[in-house]
Amino acid sequence: MNSDFVYDLCVVGSGPAGIILTLEYSRLNPDKTILLVEYGTRKMHGRNSLDDSIRIKDDRNHHDPYECTNKGFGGTSATWGGRCVMYDEIDFLPRDIIGKECTWGMELFNDVKKYLSLSSEYFECGSSVFNLHDLDNIEVGPIAEGFVEGDVTDSTIERWSMPTRFRERYLADVKAAGNIKLMEGFEFRDCNPPDLAGLVGTARLRKVETNEAIEIKSKKFVLAAGTQETTRILLRNSHLFKNLGKTPPALGHYYQGHVSGKIASVKFKGRSSETDYGFLRDADRTYVRRRFQFTCQLLKAENLLNTAIWLDNPLYYDPAHKSGAMSFMYLAMITPYLGKKLAPPAIAHSITKGKVTDVRNHFWNILKGIPGSILTPLSIFYRRYMLTRKLPGVFLFSPENIYALHFHAEQIPAYGNQMYLDKDNETLIIDYSLSPPDIKSVIRAHEVLDEWLQKCGCGKLEYWFPKEDLFDAINRMSKDGIHQSGTTRIAGSSEDGVVNNDLKLWGTSNVYICSSSVFPTSSQANPTFLLGAFAARLANHISQKSA
Repeated sequence: MNSDFVYDLCVVGSGPAGIILTLEYSRLNPDKTILLVEYGTRKMHGRNSLDDSIRIKDDRNHHDPYECTNKGFGGTSATWGGRCVMYDEIDFLPRDIIGKECTWGMELFNDVKKYLSLSSEYFECGSSVFNLHDLDNIEVGPIAEGFVEGDVTDSTIERWSMPTRFRERYLADVKAAGNIKLMEGFEFRDCNPPDLAGLVGTARLRKVETNEAIEIKSKKFVLAAGTQETTRILLRNSHLFKNLGKTPPALGHYYQGHVSGKIASVKFKGRSSETDYGFLRDADRTYVRRRFQFTCQLLKAENLLNTAIWLDNPLYYDPAHKSGAMSFMYLAMITPYLGKKLAPPAIAHSITKGKVTDVRNHFWNILKGIPGSILTPLSIFYRRYMLTRKLPGVFLFSPENIYALHFHAEQIPAYGNQMYLDKDNETLIIDYSLSPPDIKSVIRAHEVLDEWLQKCGCGKLEYWFPKEDLFDAINRMSKDGIHQSGTTRIAGSSEDGVVNNDLKLWGTSNVYICSSSVFPTSSQANPTFLLGAFAARLANHISQKSA
């Protein structure tokens, strides 16, 4: 490698954000040279030094590092379920429950929305429309007989990707681009301090297999290595903030995920045949699905965190559901070799809850439900694993018109939820937990939904736990670490955040962050889709700066 060669752009990390950024910048700047650095390789299996050097202080609410991310080109898209969800206006507005920690705003939100269609193209999730009322090809009725939209809505949708595996989908595009050099199996270690103008010109990489050190030069750097590794790089390279005189106080702090689980079912009063419990298909056959959400006015009035609630299946591991098909799928998921093939660990855990229970009654459910116990899972297996656009999930019809409710709620950006380096300046320690307001907001959101359903005469909630046990139940069941955000957040100054609205690192003039770590609030949505829009926006921004 020519140590004197200067790239126009160096992107660190080849997950969806890094790939979208790289390909968009390449398209906009065919005469510019791009270096894409990736730690993982196709041959890398089993354990790796990065995940081995992460320590979770309390794993009650946080998955193991190996369940949260993937190394290699394509990143976590290798095990991504494919759900594409949009953030809401409320996420960018000041409100009492978030306080001063909402450090982005509506101007940024409106600007990012210009790039939603590009994100949709890369994720292959159809259009960038996220409300049923805005789709011409789907006749919109209520989610269940008698439901009327008001404080609670049922028309916001999630869209589903293929799911698109970015390695298989985009590796050939990267290799075919004459101006992109991909270096797999290299760890970004450190870089020179910025000069007086804020410019960083040189960085050092480590070849993972041999520990060989390699120096590279670039006019611009973008860290797109995911929340954990991007944060670790910045913590290890605190000299990047030399011109500020100190490290931004927010770096590593305000780490967020989502509060998620099931504490209740809904029993609808109307005809079960009229309940919209499963997937709809958009004009291009993209799968979409509706969810209950709450208006901005309601969330502010009730001082609630943004929450989505959708219809789901009962707990698979409990044979009391009496569904032969569910028992068949549960037994398949707990079968050691087969279960690992059917779903990645975090998704499998959401189904099995790590429990092997009452196998005898599960077999009894299967026997009583034959042939449907076998035929239904086989049909689902074909649509979920054999087609190009795969069935995103399994939602089974309830003749009793009773469905479990899955909640997915944002967290308060808490300073004490953090990532920091141990004394060796290498080990990344994650200190993460749920706060009482996080959990209380989930409980109140269910109460508001129940009140609205009963006001409409549509149905009511049936809780799985006594009211006094709901808090502890949520604290036990909720586990994240997959939807990571907050540790390098956007803000208007280095006192409040780590990057500005253009994702430029405070104290530098040519170092950027493209990771959901820049999101100051976590919304009800997983961050993947919106991050794609930020990546496309950043490619456009640095292209203009290069002109």
